Amino acid sequence: MQETDIRPSAAADEGVRAADARPAGALPRHWPLLLLGAAVVPGVLLVLVGRSLDEPAMQAWRTVCLAVTVQALPFLLLGTALSGAINAFVPARVFSRLLPKRAALAVPVAGMAGVVLPGCECASVPVANSLIGRGVTPAAAFAFLLSAPAVNPVVLTATAVAFPGSPQMVLARLLASLVTAAAMGWLWLWLGREEWLKPTVVRHTGHVPGRSRFTEFRRGFQHDFLHAGGFLVVGAMAAATFNVAVPRTLLDTFAGSPWLSVLFLAALAIVLAVCSEADAFVAASLSGFSPVARLAFMVVGPMVDLKLIALQAGTFGRAFAVRFSAATAVVAVVCSAVIGGILL
Repeated sequence: MQETDIRPSAAADEGVRAADARPAGALPRHWPLLLLGAAVVPGVLLVLVGRSLDEPAMQAWRTVCLAVTVQALPFLLLGTALSGAINAFVPARVFSRLLPKRAALAVPVAGMAGVVLPGCECASVPVANSLIGRGVTPAAAFAFLLSAPAVNPVVLTATAVAFPGSPQMVLARLLASLVTAAAMGWLWLWLGREEWLKPTVVRHTGHVPGRSRFTEFRRGFQHDFLHAGGFLVVGAMAAATFNVAVPRTLLDTFAGSPWLSVLFLAALAIVLAVCSEADAFVAASLSGFSPVARLAFMVVGPMVDLKLIALQAGTFGRAFAVRFSAATAVVAVVCSAVIGGILL
């Protein structure tokens, strides 16, 4: 019995030694089958995909996906380049010097700073963390966190391009986003608690002495563009799928109700997590919904989505992320409905 148990082990050892003794450049034992599979499988997949792409539904999906991506890509490039430049060349102390000492006044000023200082959603969280670490009141840092990716010049220009002939949509997005950012800053001053906030260093923002500013710019730009670009492609694919696959009767159910349409697109913005430089083009493609609902999509998305909730939880703690994200979503929807109802 012992001898029977030992023999397979010895045979296995001999097989291992034989494999080790095989020359480094030798072909695998079943190389003809592997070569055949490498030649046949991709070809079959290409044929199947090619046939499916000839279907009218797939052609419509491809057209919408490419249109959203191509239209948004230049603004995404510009936005991430400006964000990387600010990260590398603008010291964080500039923010603390420009903000008023009184926290209640610093909140709207920090919100307005987002109009002239563009930033991606992904970069706004570590920037806010850095500002808090350098003495800026958390309420002002959170107002800047919400406004910078929502009302910067790149985003407003992209909105104007996505909605040609509708300057009221650009104005409504600007006002709704600024009011939401300021309201959340003041809400933190009123109800916020220090035990909810646990700042941790995620990644450096700003220049490190001894390092090349151009290298920091290149790395920041590369990180933000690749990260946001991936979400842009996913968002474009999701928007195309939404336009093609969702039944018109279901859309009519939500689009026919003013409040349901607003809530539906607000929830969709949270799930899709499209970059703010590109979300206007996704919103413009949702032509079956009212302007107010599409405004809610553009206001909620840059402030509350799945990736931002994860970033906030990792940076400031789960207790903060849950409360802050939930409150921001409610305030953003209310501000979009009120301001959109007046202007649109």
